[in-house]
Amino acid sequence: MPKKIILLAFTLLMAVTYSTAQQKWTLRSIVDYAMANNIGVKLSEVQAKVSGLTYQQNKLSQYPSVSFSGNTGLNSGSNQDPTTFNRITQTYLSAGLQLQSSAEIFNFYSKRNTIAASQWEMMAAHANVEKNKNDIALNAANAYLQVLLAMQQQDIAAIQVQQTQAQFSNTQKLVKAGSLPELNATQLEAQLATDSVNYITAKGNVTQAILTLKTYMSLPADAPFEIDTPPVETIPIEPIADLQPDNVYSLALANQPQQVYDSFKIKAAEKNVAANRAAMYPTLSIFGSLGSNYNNQSQEITSATAINPPIGKVTVGGTDYQVFSTQPFYNYSYSKTGFAKQLSNNFRQSIGLSINVPIFNGGALRSNWERSKLDISSLQLQKKLDDQTLKQNIYAAYNAALIALEKFNASQKSVQANQQTYEFALKRLSVGMLGTYDYITTQNNLLKAKLEYTLNQFDYVFKMKVLEYYKGLGLKL
Repeated sequence: MPKKIILLAFTLLMAVTYSTAQQKWTLRSIVDYAMANNIGVKLSEVQAKVSGLTYQQNKLSQYPSVSFSGNTGLNSGSNQDPTTFNRITQTYLSAGLQLQSSAEIFNFYSKRNTIAASQWEMMAAHANVEKNKNDIALNAANAYLQVLLAMQQQDIAAIQVQQTQAQFSNTQKLVKAGSLPELNATQLEAQLATDSVNYITAKGNVTQAILTLKTYMSLPADAPFEIDTPPVETIPIEPIADLQPDNVYSLALANQPQQVYDSFKIKAAEKNVAANRAAMYPTLSIFGSLGSNYNNQSQEITSATAINPPIGKVTVGGTDYQVFSTQPFYNYSYSKTGFAKQLSNNFRQSIGLSINVPIFNGGALRSNWERSKLDISSLQLQKKLDDQTLKQNIYAAYNAALIALEKFNASQKSVQANQQTYEFALKRLSVGMLGTYDYITTQNNLLKAKLEYTLNQFDYVFKMKVLEYYKGLGLKL
């Protein structure tokens, strides 16, 4: 039975491994995985949790504090009896129990403002998480597009090798037949070597692009990875008419996590100013405690016997009579008092009010207040700088998208023109009306036009994705 279980577990493990290896990563799955697993995002999530704990702690600080303490010890020499508070010199074992509580009644809303500040800090930390997620989503999407671009360039280079190889083989036949000089074959052979180098370089670029993408996804470099390669035309992008910079900027101010983060930080700083100002005023608190003590040498009376001793004699009529005291004396019996009874007998309570008035502390409280006001000014300037940077980036991204669109359209026409030129050159070469060098030049021009077209197409898609990103409404995937 154990062997069967091991075999079954191994089979399931292999099935899961095979399934993972066969998974094809789409743009959506890549972005989702990167946002969930990127180490930078996880670090910001940890900081957000820390801010949440600080907020919860500050909320709980407005409730009374309660503490319980207990102690036991062996005492010798001159000590104070913890039960009678008399000075004694005997050795004894003591124990004490105490329950204490205190609460601030009024502190000029210092604690309330501190709670509000920590809440805004927590919200700012969550906005920072969203900012990191958005950034990694854009970077992962760009890396995905770079992989697709590298793959298409590899395919173009492979087709170029195949075409050159076919032309080289055909030229060799013509050279052997004496129809063409041997120089033609030599030139094509050199071109084939160049095309092969270009293909190897393109193949290496694919591997490098995948490694970069894995970095954003926090995947091991040796993890199995197969990417879905849809036509770039199927990647959804918004019309550029819907991405006018003024509209994008107005949406970005309300939705970009960086701008939300700046606003939350300013609100937190304002509450910190109020809290630091209140800290310079008196604080009124209430306190109380319950406690009891035990001494193992403490004794109590268990019985008392009345004795009327004689105090003298009286002679009456020649007869002697003994006279007894009208105030009896007692003989007492003692035993040690039990633990529970001592706790009950020695139970004590206290309650009171306290006021704390800061008079002089080296200017620390006032410095904190002044520093917190400067923090607001610093954060306001930072927000203004971030807003200006955002606006500049949006206008620059819009301009880059327009240029990318124009380059894409122009390169599309260039491919069409070079394709026609190549076809004419191929026909002229087949009838001996074009030299090999001119044919190779025409072929290289077509290859360059195709690569340029592919590059401009992906560049245009990415530039549009950047504009979508600045809207702060997520990427269309």
